[in-house]
Amino acid sequence: MSHDLFEAARDAMKFAHAPYSKFPVGAAIRADDGKVYTGANIENLSFPQGWCAEPTAIGCMIMGGGRKIVEMAVIAEKLALCPPCGGCRQKISEFADAGTKIYLCDEVGVQKTVTIAELLPFSFKTDILG
Repeated sequence: MSHDLFEAARDAMKFAHAPYSKFPVGAAIRADDGKVYTGANIENLSFPQGWCAEPTAIGCMIMGGGRKIVEMAVIAEKLALCPPCGGCRQKISEFADAGTKIYLCDEVGVQKTVTIAELLPFSFKTDILG
């Protein structure tokens, strides 16, 4: 089941706009509605203003009607098993459960599976705030 997410993330990475870092990244989410949503990093000359692949995929999920991340795959062209950055980990946790699986990929497929709780053990808990 994770292989289709790997393929979707790899295909999404082809759409990355990474002229400054030269570091294309792709992400794919299987959402609670059963659909797969993808994203790629989109850079801006003002680096903090760009988007990572993971929140791009989350935005597509929300706009497509999905509300919860069931599982997610991430791939980077130049770094095997590239995990989501710190900010993306918090963004993912907003739409995931502690046990949500995150698949870290290389050019041939899923090589490591972790949960969002393993990636972000002390996440900011939004359910406490309302």
